[in-house]
Amino acid sequence: MTLENIVNSNIALIVIPIYFASIFGESIFNHFFHERGAGDWKDNTVSMGMGLVSAVTNGATAFISVVALFWVQQFQFYAIPLSIGALVVCFVLDDLRYYWHHRIAHRCRWVWAMHVAHHSSTQYNFSVALRQGWTKHFTGTMMFKLPLVLIGFDPVIVLFCGVINPTYQFFLHTELVNKLPRWFEAIFNTPSHHRVHHGRNPRYLDANYAGTLIIWDKMFGTFVAEEDEDKVDYGLVKNLETLNPFVIVFHEYWGIAKDISQRRITLGQRFLYLLAPPGWCHDGSRQSSEQIKAEYFAKEAIAERANATPGPAATRSTYA
Repeated sequence: MTLENIVNSNIALIVIPIYFASIFGESIFNHFFHERGAGDWKDNTVSMGMGLVSAVTNGATAFISVVALFWVQQFQFYAIPLSIGALVVCFVLDDLRYYWHHRIAHRCRWVWAMHVAHHSSTQYNFSVALRQGWTKHFTGTMMFKLPLVLIGFDPVIVLFCGVINPTYQFFLHTELVNKLPRWFEAIFNTPSHHRVHHGRNPRYLDANYAGTLIIWDKMFGTFVAEEDEDKVDYGLVKNLETLNPFVIVFHEYWGIAKDISQRRITLGQRFLYLLAPPGWCHDGSRQSSEQIKAEYFAKEAIAERANATPGPAATRSTYA
């Protein structure tokens, strides 16, 4: 058993019962008192099942990342002594690491193929937090943790921070909470911020990658606020019409294989089908999220100019 498995197992004894109690409590509350987020129990069950399999498969392959972390420890510039301050600094830096991992997961198709499962539900509740891919340690982005060890943090602390962060994120997946106090919304990721991240609305695409601290999105220009007049529409740009967990987990890998194996395309184009943003294609027959957003905002700009022009009232255009 790897060290990460030991860390995960000990925390799991605490958080897994809390996760499932929260899912059932939220569902009951939504059913009787809340107009949004009640969800479909078939979808909920698939999400929870995918989460349990994810814990097994990602736990079994965690040695890929763990071995790398302990191997680079011999090259540390300095061993930072364990303290509360060191733990806080490590957590903040790991949260920055998570931001870039998450951003790349949306901008590189190979990593997106793992992450897409998490965005495949058309509902939004605690169970969706458990809908995770099964190939996390094969994407390569776990290696972003190596610099934390090189600058002096013990691999055990790095692994611990990497478990606490998704535990916080679990509780972001709900519609029960509208907005939290302004100071909290300004610093931390919240259900409102993360709802935006799960939206397929053009204005919400590729936004709010934060794990715990929303300040990273504000610093790097990827923050978008939730707007009451643009209710979040959850899911993928092109939603899957299935609850088959194997299709949900592996459909993008199959899509990559089909695209790469096309005839009469160059070697460079084959690499781009693997590494370029989702939606990229050599013949322009599909749209990336950037293109979808650009088209949407171009229509918005045209509509605003038309509405500002004296004359008959112009109808505000919407994205279809």
